Amino acid sequence: MNILTISTLYPNSSDPKHGIFVHTRLKHLLSRYPDISAKVIAPVPWFPFSNKVFGEYSKYANVPQKEVIDGIEVYHPRYIVVPKVGMYITPYFLQLAIKKAVKQVQKTFAVDVIDGHYFFPDGIAIQRTAEALALPFTCTARGTDINLIPSYPKARKMLHRVFQRAAHMMSVCQALKDEMKQLGVPDERVSVMRNGVDLALFTPSGNEEQIALKKERKLETKYLVMSVGWLIERKGHHLIIDALPMLPDVTLAIAGSGPDLEKLRKQAGELDVANRVLFLGALSQAELNKWFQATDVAVLSSSREGWANVLLESMASGTPVVATRVWGTPEVVQTPSAGVLVERNSENIARGLREVLEKEKTRSETRRYAEKFSWDETCKGLYDIFSSIAGSTERKR
Repeated sequence: MNILTISTLYPNSSDPKHGIFVHTRLKHLLSRYPDISAKVIAPVPWFPFSNKVFGEYSKYANVPQKEVIDGIEVYHPRYIVVPKVGMYITPYFLQLAIKKAVKQVQKTFAVDVIDGHYFFPDGIAIQRTAEALALPFTCTARGTDINLIPSYPKARKMLHRVFQRAAHMMSVCQALKDEMKQLGVPDERVSVMRNGVDLALFTPSGNEEQIALKKERKLETKYLVMSVGWLIERKGHHLIIDALPMLPDVTLAIAGSGPDLEKLRKQAGELDVANRVLFLGALSQAELNKWFQATDVAVLSSSREGWANVLLESMASGTPVVATRVWGTPEVVQTPSAGVLVERNSENIARGLREVLEKEKTRSETRRYAEKFSWDETCKGLYDIFSSIAGSTERKR
């Protein structure tokens, strides 16, 4: 069975962490089912200048046209993005790039099913390409593509065609499936395929090791709290900084890059907590694991999340979490050993952190909870879905 994964959310050599969750799912599926072969089309925005003065966009210029990641062949066609005003024309340019790349792949790879990710703009472009080339496709909902984008009437109308034409659809949490049902998608057309956590990559630390790792980093603080994610308002790093004056014995480490870096630095200075906020920049998953191992609590204060992998990665490292009660997050944090859920404001975040910090340490229990979220069940579900679609296509031939 030959699967062609298509998503703009996929790693590349210039940004190895971008869309890592899509790559991780595919990698685990291939490792469990050797009868599957896969290639990937991961379009990137066209940008001509590689100088760092152009910020995040400069990374796109350095992405190769084709590369191999963990043994998987990945194509990176370019598509045009018009900032701010291009929401409804981006699917058109994306379709042009994807269709050309699919035809190139088909010269040496007989595609049985397209494994698409993110409904807008990716799903729109994938649906149009699949119809033009008579290929079946699936699409996986991952967050804002379903819990935000459909609030725009024109986008919602475009999405309905994807809902109607997909061979099957998936969501990474029940909350997103419920929202798709509210948008008119029949229950049987959507399967919940949650992300798992790599239990070999994210390994735990015990209580004593955690203390030693903190000392190794010369962190002279009673408690270390960590926040991970793109530095934008939606991820809520600013709310945790706001909570620090209420938590005088806490140092906050923020892992991630993004446009709000200087704004967050300024905020920390104005609140006189700059000496207790560490900006770590973007970290590899191995580096992230080491920081989680040294951390007392990880906090995620997002306004929207589908299925937040970072919560499971923290818990697999033995670190409990405090997270805002939004979308799929309650499906991840279900027991006291996992952590606590709070409302999205600095007072409740501070209260939740204090509650977890002052509890008796149970890092081994937190790890055991995370071990329930292996990739086995999800990969079996994916295999069954793709096999059924590929089988139906073969019978039609």
